[in-house]
Amino acid sequence: MEGSAAEAAGMVLKKEEEEGEEDEEDLAGRFLRLEWEQSALLRALPPFGDPVSHVYHPLDYAWEPHCDFVRRYCRTPKRVLFLGMNPGPFGMAQTGVPFGEAWHVREWLRVVGGVKKPPSEHPERPVLGLTCRRAEVS
Repeated sequence: MEGSAAEAAGMVLKKEEEEGEEDEEDLAGRFLRLEWEQSALLRALPPFGDPVSHVYHPLDYAWEPHCDFVRRYCRTPKRVLFLGMNPGPFGMAQTGVPFGEAWHVREWLRVVGGVKKPPSEHPERPVLGLTCRRAEVS
């Protein structure tokens, strides 16, 4: 799992370089690299035990829309930065965008990108990505 997400991160940055887009050292690129490093540290933690049966890592399976979001909205320094993710199953778990339910991410923020299936998915909380029609109420 770690390798596939790392490869995806590398492919996104490599593709942008080939297309002449922003350098990996711009603000968004540095932010994405820092997020990836922090995510790797979280993945290295021991697994949760009972009663936890499923753990979603949206930066692994929703890296593309997450990168699109960061590249669009993390272009210049900001005075305030909110960190976190919407804790419900229909926010960042679907889109890879912090605090972002699918409709707002897709229609209002205009974020695009493919969302893959997590390796272990709860049957009542499937990841549908940007096509998810459920709203986050939390």
